[in-house]
Amino acid sequence: MTIANLSPTYTDPSHLADAVKSQGFGVLSPSGLATFLDCPLSALDALKPGWDDLPPDNFLKDSGKYRRRRHSSFIVSGTDIRQVAHRAHYQPLEYNALHGGMLRMFEPMKAEIVAQPVFSKLMQSIAQVCSAVKGEQPWHVEAHQFRIDTANGIGRPTPEGAHRDGTDFVAILFAGRENIRGGESRIFEFNGRHGQRFTLTEKWTLLLLDDQKVIHESTPIQPTAEGGHRDTLVLTFRAGGFLEKT
Repeated sequence: MTIANLSPTYTDPSHLADAVKSQGFGVLSPSGLATFLDCPLSALDALKPGWDDLPPDNFLKDSGKYRRRRHSSFIVSGTDIRQVAHRAHYQPLEYNALHGGMLRMFEPMKAEIVAQPVFSKLMQSIAQVCSAVKGEQPWHVEAHQFRIDTANGIGRPTPEGAHRDGTDFVAILFAGRENIRGGESRIFEFNGRHGQRFTLTEKWTLLLLDDQKVIHESTPIQPTAEGGHRDTLVLTFRAGGFLEKT
């Protein structure tokens, strides 16, 4: 039996902040993202090699070998973007019951990827939307490159289940998928009963979430052929500072 993938309802790029305010999230199509960034989609292809050289995530508590990642941190203030000294990723247990409460030091993103103008443009453009929703201010950004693969069977994009990240906003840039089924995105109201589900299938689709209003998850992926994987860049935006272990 073939299970049909539900497509997201795309947001007009000029109304992304309005969508995030009203429903807690918005989704830009690839062409919408090009308009949003004011650059051709081909510019984003300069980021793609970064997913082919990701170290294993050695912190998975389910002993899985399905996730590879890199992590770097930045502060975005208006047009100024500053990469901070490499630091550990931390989430309290209240936000991540599976992997929270511990410092996780991942390898940093490759310098040649961070140096791509489109990467800075992406962070700056999303930060402007964050400021439009919650006021102009510096944003503390954590960037995570993920590859979830199916080399050993099932891969889990969100092994912690439906969750919030403990930030103000979460942006998920979908960078492609090959030889898999599954990976459905599910978004639920944090203080409500309503939810939506859809599957990201078009490379360079952007999903922006208000982490205070909604919880989110992605369902497991299964292989349909050898080499199955799903690539994303997750950018979290937090006011007032990075999440730190106290």
